[in-house]
Amino acid sequence: MPLRIVFMGTPDFAVPTLAEILGAGHELVAVYSQPARAAGRGMAARKSPVEAFAEAAGIPVHTPVSFKGDAERAAFAGHGADAAVVVAYGLLLPAAVLAAPRLGCFNLHASALPRWRGAAPIQRAIMAGDEATAVMVMRMEQGLDTGPVCLSERVAIGDDETAGELHDALAQRGASLMVRALSALERGTLDCQPQATDGVTYAKKIDKAEARIDFRAEARTVHNLIRGLSPFPGAWFEAGPEGKRERVKVLRSGVVEGRGEPGTVLDGELTVACGNGAVRLLELQRAGKKPMPAGEVLRGFPIAPGTRL
Repeated sequence: MPLRIVFMGTPDFAVPTLAEILGAGHELVAVYSQPARAAGRGMAARKSPVEAFAEAAGIPVHTPVSFKGDAERAAFAGHGADAAVVVAYGLLLPAAVLAAPRLGCFNLHASALPRWRGAAPIQRAIMAGDEATAVMVMRMEQGLDTGPVCLSERVAIGDDETAGELHDALAQRGASLMVRALSALERGTLDCQPQATDGVTYAKKIDKAEARIDFRAEARTVHNLIRGLSPFPGAWFEAGPEGKRERVKVLRSGVVEGRGEPGTVLDGELTVACGNGAVRLLELQRAGKKPMPAGEVLRGFPIAPGTRL
């Protein structure tokens, strides 16, 4: 018998899971998402991707600012859900909300727990140079990503894979994994095991100060920073004549042979010396412009060999 599901999510990452649950025939009684935010040049209120998808599918959407009030908690319990599915929702759920669904609340998390608990597991895994990660379905409890793991799937991380590419792959893998978990839950066969106590790390939110490239680091570290922050927020350097220097984002790079003073452009292909080795900057984005191959950017914004970034 199909489950009565409340879905809770906000960004693009959550949409495939919502779509898969809908396609699997479960009864989606409500969707919760973050309220519309001002965005774009006109700063008009923009609905989240999850809210937009749910409305198009005819599913009732709720956008509370928090669950601190009794009215919001009572409204959530009033859905009479068998289970809640949470994917990058963005609000902490109090004990009263976690206890409301008959069979519990289940979170889709994009890391190999207990490694990279927290807000930015995809970016942190790449920035740390991890060779693999995972998607996991976890039964939620009040701790930060501490609940028992019910299903998991390991995913390799390519040497040059960006956070955006890994994000999309994990979103699709996670959607299928969650539907499998719900099928097992429906049959009464979902087995959730406690997380390991060793190897706990936290994926703190990306700070803006981290995005500036420090070419004094080893080349592989610089490369991992670039791909870990691509496409958003984007690792960056400054270039241009004094008084007209501008911030340039780097969206793709490669580790190459090269030596020189860290931050020095070594050739006309935008190879930049690092503390050990060098990186070649392959795709750039100037402020207000689209991402472009480095060669095209250099035609209108020259960065000569010998320039210090």
